[in-house]
This record gives sequence, structure tokens and C-alpha cells, in this order.
Amino acid sequence: MDLTIPRLGQAKIPSPLRFSTTLGDLVANYVPDSARILYDISLDANCCLAGHDAELPLSFEKAGPREKIYFDPSKLRVGMVTCGGLCPGINTVIRTLVIELSERYGVHRITGFRYGFAGLEPKHGHPVLELDPEMVDDIHHDGGSILGTSRGPQDVGVMVDTLERMGICLFFVIGGDGTLRGAQAIYEEITRRGLKIAVIDIPKTIDNDVLLVEQTFGFETAVSIAIEAIRSAHTEAKSTENGVGLVRLMGRHSGYIAASAALAEPDVNLVLIPEIPFKLEGRDGVFEWLQARLHQSGHAVIVVAEGAGQDLLQDAESSLERDASGNVKLADIGLFLRDAIDRALQDRGVHHSLKYIDPSYLIRSAPADPNDSLFASNLARSAMHAGMSGRTGMLVGLWHATFTHVPIQEATVARKVIDPEGDLWRSVLECTGQPPLFGL
Repeated sequence: MDLTIPRLGQAKIPSPLRFSTTLGDLVANYVPDSARILYDISLDANCCLAGHDAELPLSFEKAGPREKIYFDPSKLRVGMVTCGGLCPGINTVIRTLVIELSERYGVHRITGFRYGFAGLEPKHGHPVLELDPEMVDDIHHDGGSILGTSRGPQDVGVMVDTLERMGICLFFVIGGDGTLRGAQAIYEEITRRGLKIAVIDIPKTIDNDVLLVEQTFGFETAVSIAIEAIRSAHTEAKSTENGVGLVRLMGRHSGYIAASAALAEPDVNLVLIPEIPFKLEGRDGVFEWLQARLHQSGHAVIVVAEGAGQDLLQDAESSLERDASGNVKLADIGLFLRDAIDRALQDRGVHHSLKYIDPSYLIRSAPADPNDSLFASNLARSAMHAGMSGRTGMLVGLWHATFTHVPIQEATVARKVIDPEGDLWRSVLECTGQPPLFGL
């Protein structure tokens, strides 16, 4: 194949777009003419091109069923737990694991631990659920988790004692960043004891912030519901003089929901995310931009992620407070911004109407939409095959639209965040027309 793209001639006129060619300046970058994408991303293809003696490029194991399995299904007892906040698709994952472990592999002893890792600590007294296909047959129609959930660490030694005492040899953990760290601690304790217990994580978070994973289940449903909130904010804003619609969306450290929802529903005029600092006051600040926007167009829709602008409203002492999962407690940027915008416009003598919408818990508790349900099911199948093959200390993910195996240890090094100079954020800037930076 010849993948060369013809050109009409040499491009000589400077672009009017206000992007950058400098890395590290927090301004989205132009794409250089030299940038190329591999036609075939598979390891086999690249090794063939480079020669068999060439050093292997960094790569993931591809997920899927193996010809040989490690566990004897007739003797195996499986455990599973759901931890952290609610997320669309949890019940879909549980259902897929239970039905297909039973009907495809012939595993008939499947135990669900109630209310997160607390269910593995006898002192809490939570009874287990013995799961079978009939019990989980229609749970995918409902949001939440049939097993319940909780936040916060438990005694790792006691949890492993429980797994060992109950004869659990394959343990599925469904959860996000904090849960991954807990699963890694359990895996390490199991390894230290020399036990033959596999630990497989299925990453769950609407924030889509798990490292080395392109997308987590629940994210797409979160975006689709966020869009409805944005539409309502836009309708309210356009229906009044100088109307402002403000929508607060989830995203502690990563603004993926805010950015994606704004692209999918392009009535948004300003997106504020945790990855990019901003100033409210002064020249080139948000308030100055908003006043100009209202003067020009008569309305504005603003989307803010929950972790954005924390430097504007947290002092040093409050920034050290943490929740049960060990996460820094965030101040409420949505309410703060609502009141700050209202005062700023009043001070400037701008008659206005501001409507504030926070759909966070509507999003978390919703059942998965069809695409997310399909995605969650496929993740569960990949996890099931990995566990039955004897793999452990890993999670299943998506990379280049292919399901992969990822070491938990590598996925917990950091959170995945939006690259301020990458394609996604550049698309947001082009869609909204907002400045790359505010007052910086």
C-alpha cells in the first residue's frame, strides 16, 4: 500500500488558530507533518518488519481465552467484590462473570462478598451471597451493585485469611483507583504467603482515570447523562437575558467527563478541568471572558469538573483532609463558582439569570447504556479468561481498541489525566472557542 497523501502545494500561510509548537506550555499543540500512526499495532507485525532478532517493543498481553487453563473448574471456588463509588455497569459485570463462569467453564461455587472489602472482615458481620445464574439473571437492568459497596481500607492480612479459610482460589475485584491499590496489597500478601490465589481486577470508574487503560466501563453512560444536564442548562440560559447555565460534573483529578460531554453536546462555551489551572479575576480571567461572552451572545453555558480550581478555594490545612479511601477531600467548586459568578456579574452591573445543575448521583446510580453494557460484559469475559488461565496481579483494560492484560502495580503508579497539549483538549478548545489559558 502507498499511504502517501497528495498535497496541492506547500503550505505557507500562518494558521489563525492560537495553538502552540512548544511542549510543556499547557497550550494545545499543532500536529507536525512528520507525525505518523502505525498501520498495524500488533506486536507480531512489528517484529516481522524489524526482524526476529530485534528487541521487542513495549507491549501488553492480549486478553482472551487460552487453550490451556490453570484451575480445575469442578473444584474451583470463585469470589468477587465491588468497592468504591457506584458506577453504571457493575451489575452487568457481576452477571457476566457468574453466568459465563458457570455455563462456559462449569464453575458452580461463586461467592459474592457484601459491601466492599468490609465484607472480607468478619468483625463487620456481613453475610456472603452465594451467586448462581438464576439469582443474577436480570440484575443488569438495574443500577448500583447487587453486592453493595463501601470505601476505605481493611486489614489486608484478615482479608487474605478470609479468602484462604473459605477456599477462594480466584478473586475478582471490581473497582477504581483506590480499589486497585487494595487489590495490589491483597495480591502482595497472597504472594508473600505463597498461596495459589489469583487476583484479577476489572477497573470501574466514571472518571476514566485508570492509567494504561483507554476507557473504563461506566464512562460512556456518564457522558450520555451529562449531556442531558448540559441541554437543560443551555435551554435555561437561552431563555433569559444574559442567562448562564452552570453544570458541575464528576472528575476528581481528570476532566474526561466534562471534556467529552462538551464535545458531544457542543452548546458548551467554557470547560474547566483539574488539569489546567485558571484565574477568575483580573485581565484575561474567567469573569472578564464571561462578561464579554454575555455582551456578544446574550447567554453562556459553563461545565466544570469537580476537581477543577481547587487552588482557588482550599487552604493548606483543608487540602490535607482525606476521605475513607485516602483521597484528598475536595471543596465544592460548583457551589463556589455559582456564587462567585453571581457576585462578579452583579458587581459589574450585568443583569443576569444563573441556573446551576449537578447531576452527579443521577449519573453514578444509573444502569449502563447499551454500549457500556456491551463493554462491561466484554471486560468481564476477558477477566474470566485471564483468571481461569492462572494469571494474577492484573487488571483487564482496553488499548488501541483491543482488550489487554495490565499489571496492577503499573496501573497504580499514577492517575490518567487529560494532556493539556493533546488531541482531546485541543478539540475542546476548538469546539468551545474558549482561550487556551485564563489569566496565566
